[in-house]
Amino acid sequence: MSLQLQTVRDPAQLAEEAVGIIEDYGAQCLLENGHFLLSLAGGSTPKAVYRLWGERSVLTWDKLHLIYGDERCVPPDHPDSNAGMAAEALLDRLPIPPTTYRMEGENPNPEHAASDYENTLRGLFQRLGAIDLALLGIGGDGHTASLFPGAAAVHEQERLCVSTPAPDGKTMRLTLTAPALKGARRIMFMAAGSDKAEVIRQVVEGEVIPGKFPSQLFLRDEALQVTLLLDEAAATELSGQF
Repeated sequence: MSLQLQTVRDPAQLAEEAVGIIEDYGAQCLLENGHFLLSLAGGSTPKAVYRLWGERSVLTWDKLHLIYGDERCVPPDHPDSNAGMAAEALLDRLPIPPTTYRMEGENPNPEHAASDYENTLRGLFQRLGAIDLALLGIGGDGHTASLFPGAAAVHEQERLCVSTPAPDGKTMRLTLTAPALKGARRIMFMAAGSDKAEVIRQVVEGEVIPGKFPSQLFLRDEALQVTLLLDEAAATELSGQF
């Protein structure tokens, strides 16, 4: 398996390590290609990473291009918006903003919003190539981005972005699909806390059932270059034999 596991002491150290990886790889991409295309994740762990990254970064921000792995179907100023979170934690604090491609979660037709974002991505990939680094998290049910257990989006083979029901069955999400995310040159999962320990064990060491644990689409694909960055609490159930 090409999965690289990195375990750190606590969430604070996880943020430090994640920022180091993003900065180092970003600098490499800028040197080699003149740009750095990054896919952002939502959640509390990435939020802490973004705050620290904005404080520490020495990258040439006007050469960065940021896309989103998923979004809730809400306006960007809504408390649940991933774009809103990224703006508050990172983007609004930068002296030079990167080029950012936001999913239109406020669009009353989520399928149209997904189609529009897919068109944006196809044009972007044609100009810049693949995603350089995709940041992802792992939910308590094994989901990643907004690829949820049992959802048709998990099995999408062609579309780059789709709309999909949230687990509550009442609200909608927009999400990148496996074809979009598997095209990334590197993928980094981040997870912290003892409440993630059991699902991480099942995802990493258990039977491969992507329909049940969608994060396995990436964490158990040997063709991908994937880093799994955990704090000690999240790693407690792993045997290390994978």
